[in-house]
Amino acid sequence: MRKLPILITTLAITASPLAGAQPQRPNIVFIFSDDHALQAITAYGNSRYAEYFETPNIDRLAAEGALFKNSFCANSICGPSRASVLTGKHSVHNGFMDNSSRFDGSQPTFPKYLGESGYETALIGKWHLVTEPTGFDHWEILPGQGSYWNPDFIQMDGSTKRFEGYVTDIITDKTIDWLEDRKDEEKPFVLMSQHKAPHRNWMPAERHFMMFDGVDLPEPESLFDDYSGRSEALKTQEMTISDHFFWGWDMFFHEAPPETGGMMDGLPNHEYRRMTDLQKRSFDYAYGPRNQRFLDDLAAGNLDAKAVTSWKYQRYIKNYLRTIRALDENIGRLLDYLDETGLAENTIVIYSSDQGFYLGEKGWYDKRWMFEESLVMPFIIRWPGVVESGIRPQAMIQNIDYAPTFLEIAGLEVPEDIQGRSLVPILENGGDTPDDWRDFIYYFYSGESTHRVPAHDGVRSERYKIFYLPRTDEWQLFDLVEDPNEMRSVHDDPAYAEVFVEMKARYEATRAHYEIAEGLPN
Repeated sequence: MRKLPILITTLAITASPLAGAQPQRPNIVFIFSDDHALQAITAYGNSRYAEYFETPNIDRLAAEGALFKNSFCANSICGPSRASVLTGKHSVHNGFMDNSSRFDGSQPTFPKYLGESGYETALIGKWHLVTEPTGFDHWEILPGQGSYWNPDFIQMDGSTKRFEGYVTDIITDKTIDWLEDRKDEEKPFVLMSQHKAPHRNWMPAERHFMMFDGVDLPEPESLFDDYSGRSEALKTQEMTISDHFFWGWDMFFHEAPPETGGMMDGLPNHEYRRMTDLQKRSFDYAYGPRNQRFLDDLAAGNLDAKAVTSWKYQRYIKNYLRTIRALDENIGRLLDYLDETGLAENTIVIYSSDQGFYLGEKGWYDKRWMFEESLVMPFIIRWPGVVESGIRPQAMIQNIDYAPTFLEIAGLEVPEDIQGRSLVPILENGGDTPDDWRDFIYYFYSGESTHRVPAHDGVRSERYKIFYLPRTDEWQLFDLVEDPNEMRSVHDDPAYAEVFVEMKARYEATRAHYEIAEGLPN
């Protein structure tokens, strides 16, 4: 086997001659969702649901620009991912390790740099970094995770206002309103339109309650994974479809079923409680009969444990995709507005999400693990006149690369303490990977009590992935060519002995490069 190089590629930090030569610097519209799995984006070409579900507006953006095939998060959890986007740094350097952290708003971020250089900056939608946003001329954010129905928005004066309707529609309304009411139309702008969807609990828009009615969507092959061949830690997590859904929050029952079918108590559907009477009637009309059929089958003994898990999977995946349908529709609304107003001609549009998500693979929902489904994240960019339509770059990128990319687009130099690399050289060169580009990405998850996923960190190359679990002093190694679904760790397979040694060396070298202190994570 080819010997893996040990040296880390030095980051090249330059200002873009292209960006500086433009008579007017481009606007940037950054559309950011929450927990959108690549398996639920048809443009990525690996959706098991493609026969039943498409994302035509995200697909349109991909057809008109670049879709990065190897895009990864640095820490697969909401707040840390957002902090990495803003700062261009890994969690241990921006200080936001997990969702119990508080973002240090005094530190440099790309909106601050762009604002100081003459850009108008705005943030609308989900923030989820606890502290008040800084570096924005305008912001209006959801408190915490926010709500799908009749959501509250925190205003810049500290007040909170409630708006009737569905949050994905409302965020897009507010995004378009800001574009129409900009204070200085001569300035370039960066606008972050950040959606709650499709975060748990997966509450669809009313117009999609009946979508997929009477259809059984395909199950992943590993829905009933027994976790053999990998760490015992996979068996102790608490994010399985079979055992870790709440009957109210996740499964949309109003009270605990007489026979729970393995559903947990303690978390009712707070979204239903926010609805108006008319909204509740529509919800009950759609979900009430479906729930009753399940309860009748359960009481009659017609459903064994496996069948109950399959029913819960269908309830989960249909609501997840229904939620994405409204997201995709609203992306279409925004793209149409940019076209109709002429803004599209000098506006870069990016679609991304804070991480991937499990859609039943390995029997899971949620994220956190370094396995592919939650490690990968979408990154699609349309840049008229610069990015060729329909290209599919293969370079390994991460969300730490967004900040330096935005800086170079604006013609600014990238500060040396930013750990990511600008994607502009890739975008200007037809999607080809520069010779000095990274061939490994680093991942870090510090561990939380939520879902009981243990701390681990690791590196991934084009073919191999290794991560270390300090709690059990345990390595996991996967061959992504021979085992793309990561069903067997080969860390103790003699045939991979040389690869194991080389990947551990790369792991140590990468940690040193990013200045990850010994003993982290813990």
